[in-house]
Amino acid sequence: MSIEIPEGLTELLQSFTVEVLRNQPRDLLEFALQYFTQLKENETKEASFGNDQNSAPRLGKAVNFIDEAMQIDSENGEEDDDDDEEFIAPVINRFIRRASVCAEAFNPDEDDEDKEPRVTHPKTDEQRQRLQEACRDILLFKNLDPEEMSQVLDAMFEKFCTEGEHIIDQDDDGDNFYVIESGTFNIFVKVDGTEKLVGCYDNRGSFGELALMYNTPRAATIIATSPGALWCLDRLTFRRIIVKNNAKKRKLYEAFIETLPLLTSLEMSERMKVVDVLSTRVYSDSQQIIAQGDLADCFYIVESGQVRITMKRSRTKTDQEEEEVEIATCSRGQYFGELALVTNKPRAASAYAVGSVKCLVMDVQAFERLLGPCMDIMKRNIANYEEQLVTLFGSSPEIEQQTA
Repeated sequence: MSIEIPEGLTELLQSFTVEVLRNQPRDLLEFALQYFTQLKENETKEASFGNDQNSAPRLGKAVNFIDEAMQIDSENGEEDDDDDEEFIAPVINRFIRRASVCAEAFNPDEDDEDKEPRVTHPKTDEQRQRLQEACRDILLFKNLDPEEMSQVLDAMFEKFCTEGEHIIDQDDDGDNFYVIESGTFNIFVKVDGTEKLVGCYDNRGSFGELALMYNTPRAATIIATSPGALWCLDRLTFRRIIVKNNAKKRKLYEAFIETLPLLTSLEMSERMKVVDVLSTRVYSDSQQIIAQGDLADCFYIVESGQVRITMKRSRTKTDQEEEEVEIATCSRGQYFGELALVTNKPRAASAYAVGSVKCLVMDVQAFERLLGPCMDIMKRNIANYEEQLVTLFGSSPEIEQQTA
């Protein structure tokens, strides 16, 4: 069955999403009610006054970021809680597109990487090392594979800034995404025509992605408060690598998890939520993925390759020396790491890559939130796993731990 997306729906939802990311409302439903009510009222007024009112965008109240740190930064921002005034949803006319360089449509499915040459800015070994360190904890880069990350690093260029320099100005078109290597920066947003300090960055973090991802003007002004160094990624490269990567991987993950027996008990909407929280990790031959005795932090699904599961076990109860025994092998579509998450105990076994391995990884918070309907399947599999241990060792270490 083919589903046709109504005209204007994508733009409407993108505009609403941007306002949610900007304002971080405590009550999302109340915010949505205010937003769409005011949007409808504005549309009704414009209809009553005729099309002449549509010749220019209407100016509503400036976005208020006071309750939360400015969300153009995905990594770091400090709150300014001096003012708790109630947010008034901005008036946005979804029938008017801002005429700007960043407003062109971008369809990841239609994009052809070969049409445009890759942007490359040569760097010394010292520069590349500094850049890699600055990008190490950037959330937007977490799901990139090594080749894509290399393209991003190649395309980034260094910018030194001075105290008082405006890096971006509110309402300007988006040109670059910025990663902070050093320096401090203040975030200002216009509130009732006056610029108000809403947060700051201190020698780490990133900003500028919202305008590039959603084709909107800059949501705030960023001013350097000390000399600093930034790494910049141009708009086209950002969208072709980051946005296209997210769209492509989402489709691959959707197709992949639909084949997993573990997730058949989930509704389609629940599986889509699983897709949204999955990240990719690649392991080389013999690399340890999890270690027996460690605290559990993630759940793993094998996307490609094989994973060897081993357990340390004493030969006899009086023997102090332990040997590592292989108890299972996981291949594509199989999962591991759930035992410690379900039982709230340390890792009961170790896992090693056999050859090159790629795993889809879900952190413990997402696991507990999204995979509740799958728990019965996992518990049945854990029971089978304990039967295998009894066959291998004569008793189950897990059962012994519970009765000790």
